[in-house]
Amino acid sequence: MKTVVVDSRKIERGWFIVDAAELTLGRLASKAAQVLIGKGKPAYSPNQDHGDYLIVINSDKVRLTGVKPETKTYFRHSQYAGGDKHRPYEEQMALDSTQVVIHAVKGMVSKNPRGRAIMRKLHVYRGAEHPHAAQQPKALKLSVGPTPVVQKV
Repeated sequence: MKTVVVDSRKIERGWFIVDAAELTLGRLASKAAQVLIGKGKPAYSPNQDHGDYLIVINSDKVRLTGVKPETKTYFRHSQYAGGDKHRPYEEQMALDSTQVVIHAVKGMVSKNPRGRAIMRKLHVYRGAEHPHAAQQPKALKLSVGPTPVVQKV
């Protein structure tokens, strides 16, 4: 089977919008990464960017399951000795919930120039308002399935 190489100027990109309210973070991120990479398109090839633009709204209403809300931390480093900083999930959500979604999706795309180009097509907003009405985004219903309810012991 031959690999079809599509001219990058002929790739048609659509705009989609996802409401993240009451969705699980990891399931949302994996489906969002598939849309951004373009894995669902017939002409997909791993060395080209075939993905669509994606708008995620209501990022402050995304949730985690189990004990992850209490144990998940976000790491950064100042590049100085002993400059590591850890921020708990709850604190990061209160500070900027958009970065939580961006961080989750970023972990699921390639760590190279193509992955950085893919991440530029992701737009995340805290509330239900977004400035992309002119692009006429289509609502994308993610079939993430039911999330199992885990009781803490």
